[in-house]
Amino acid sequence: MNASLQPLMDELFAHKVSVPINRLTLGLLDGLGELTDPRAEAEEASLRAARSLLERLQALPVEALNEDETIDHTLAVQLLEQELFWGESRFNGRSHLQQTPMAGDELGDGVFLILTNDPRPAEQRLDDIVARLQATPDFLDKMLRRLDTPVARWTAQELQKLDGLPSLHDTALRLAEEVGYPRLDALRAARAEAEAAISRYAEGLRALPTTPHLHIGVAQTERLLRAKGVTLSLDALHNLARRFVARNAAEVETLRARLVRRYGLPDDTPAEALQDELNARFSVELPDGRLEAALDAYEAEHKQILAFIEARDLFPMPQDHELRILRTPPFMAPLIPAGAMMPPPPFRAGTQTSLVYLTLSEALRDEHTTLSIPAMMVHEGIPGHHLQLAWAAGHPSVVRRLTSANDQAEGWTTMLEDWMLDQGYRAELADELRFITKRDIARIGPRVAIDLFFMTGERRFLDIGVDVDVSDPDPFVAAGALLRAVTGFVPERVEAELGWYSLNRGVPLSYLLGNHLVWESKRQLAAAAPQGVDPLDVDRAFHRAFLNLGSMPMALAQQVLVARGIAAMEAT
Repeated sequence: MNASLQPLMDELFAHKVSVPINRLTLGLLDGLGELTDPRAEAEEASLRAARSLLERLQALPVEALNEDETIDHTLAVQLLEQELFWGESRFNGRSHLQQTPMAGDELGDGVFLILTNDPRPAEQRLDDIVARLQATPDFLDKMLRRLDTPVARWTAQELQKLDGLPSLHDTALRLAEEVGYPRLDALRAARAEAEAAISRYAEGLRALPTTPHLHIGVAQTERLLRAKGVTLSLDALHNLARRFVARNAAEVETLRARLVRRYGLPDDTPAEALQDELNARFSVELPDGRLEAALDAYEAEHKQILAFIEARDLFPMPQDHELRILRTPPFMAPLIPAGAMMPPPPFRAGTQTSLVYLTLSEALRDEHTTLSIPAMMVHEGIPGHHLQLAWAAGHPSVVRRLTSANDQAEGWTTMLEDWMLDQGYRAELADELRFITKRDIARIGPRVAIDLFFMTGERRFLDIGVDVDVSDPDPFVAAGALLRAVTGFVPERVEAELGWYSLNRGVPLSYLLGNHLVWESKRQLAAAAPQGVDPLDVDRAFHRAFLNLGSMPMALAQQVLVARGIAAMEAT
């Protein structure tokens, strides 16, 4: 690497891993017993370091860098600009930190990751869990002092997460008892003190005044999206959503008309009723009503997808990787509507392991049918998130392994939901699977509208050509009406979706943006391919090029995908 750039990349890495929760998610195995300092003074010190590093990166002469170094330089600048946005932006006259209770994430994610995706011996992991529990009372005291009139919805979500923490501590205690942990008494004492502190924190949180207002305005929204590498304007994103919703609705209608005839239903049966009929016909068998039995269906689907891919050589596979399918733990369930994936820690040697979480409840049974499971496993597993992020975790670039590019990752997976069906996967149920997939992917249109609305406060973004009343003054009620009208999601899923939309600004719109840019890149590669090349070989070349990029925003990825795809195709 360029001699001037390398020290700055090293400093960026050190800066990012100085945050304890980052060390866990990135896969480092030291300092995991610490909790992040939630005080405003600690954040300001981190922001000063970020500003200094950003100034030096921006002063670097980029003309001296090669192509890969230029990409890494761009990504480093974007990472720091995102950090500064979250620290410097204001709404309701206060900072994000003052209005966002985040103890549940820090406390729950840390213990859960140590329990489920940490290769060290049990005693070492339990030592770190004890240390985290012992640090919990002081952490929560500081967190509560930091908060000032938090957003009401986020307070409610924080309280839900806290309710799930004792079950997580139960799991840690069972592990300690099973392995004969020598500090079992210390673990029990630390747990008791931590849970008492959690109860005090929850009581204090309930006593705080809250606000329903979460909008940050147009200017700050544009700043955040620039930092995320989004090059489309807010209006262009809104128009993209309008076009997608209309196109997807037309495709759903074509499939609806075909399927109601196939199943002998009245011609005027609406899409919602048809989906209910299909959900009933293709429900997953749950012996003794045990919801966990649905995980077996996901495991079987994963194996079937792998066999299909291997028989056709559709995607390159990493050398050493593993996918684990788990039920969503209670503390995470409020923000995982149906399923989600935790990617391989990018700085951990050895097997690249992903965790797929599935949120199971009686209210969500229709989210887990034999027609919905294929799309879920394509999206979250192979060839979706797990495959792409396992490759990204092995990329030699440090800054690409530090980068989380939602539009690239979600664009890849949502493209694959269609593409795998195009290749004939589960062809015996092609129309049924396509109908359910199109009904589900309808979510990515209103996600753009709601994300823009939640960020800017401009209600016009909720107008995406759908006949629904979005005039309710409560932004969550208005947004929920749009989401239900487009998707037909059950109320429990609608509420979970809106919860994470509001907290993860700029992420919900990344699904449709990424989907649009990935398909556009594939079309560009196909148009540039030599005459007579098999279209499937063009796709294979695209897949190789895409998976070798590492993590970066799609607008940046698109600049190199076609050229690299053609080179990969010529090498075969």
